[in-house]
Amino acid sequence: MEIKTAEFVKGIIGTDAILGQRYPQIAFVGRSNVGKSSAINSLVLRKGLVKSSSMPGKTREINFFLINKEYYFVDLPGYGFARMGAKGAEKIRKLILWYLGSGEARVKLVVLIVDLGVKPMVHDREMADILRAENINFVVVGNKADRLNQSERAQSIKALEAALGSPVIPFSARTKAGREILLGTILEACTK
Repeated sequence: MEIKTAEFVKGIIGTDAILGQRYPQIAFVGRSNVGKSSAINSLVLRKGLVKSSSMPGKTREINFFLINKEYYFVDLPGYGFARMGAKGAEKIRKLILWYLGSGEARVKLVVLIVDLGVKPMVHDREMADILRAENINFVVVGNKADRLNQSERAQSIKALEAALGSPVIPFSARTKAGREILLGTILEACTK
């Protein structure tokens, strides 16, 4: 799969006409600071398309990026950011659940991004359970794989697969390791 064009279209916080457009949607979800924005930038081979920040909780909207004028990459806000406060975290949680469960979006695949160097978190298990309950096709991507040696990577993948009940694609937004595998998975989901 070759990405020729990628452009930001809009950010939404509720019902919007973009949800019903004919383009299939590939949604990216994960805890704050796992590298969702960096992973999308790595996939499209553009550094600043998706704004990233070292400060967790930067994304507060559901952001749509039109890829190859054929489908959307949808960047969901990060969940589980404690410093946002209970009200803010709950608002983000409800926004994500609404997007995934309302039936308005044309979600073909959810890319659940986790930090390969961090033990499986409760929030990640909950998200995998929600995706299964909503019957949404998803893939787990273990980002920041470049920070671990081969043995650590293998152990982490095994732990994540056991905790989330799904195979894990090791990925590095920095080195682009796993990029072709993930793009192939996305293409396969879009053509079903």
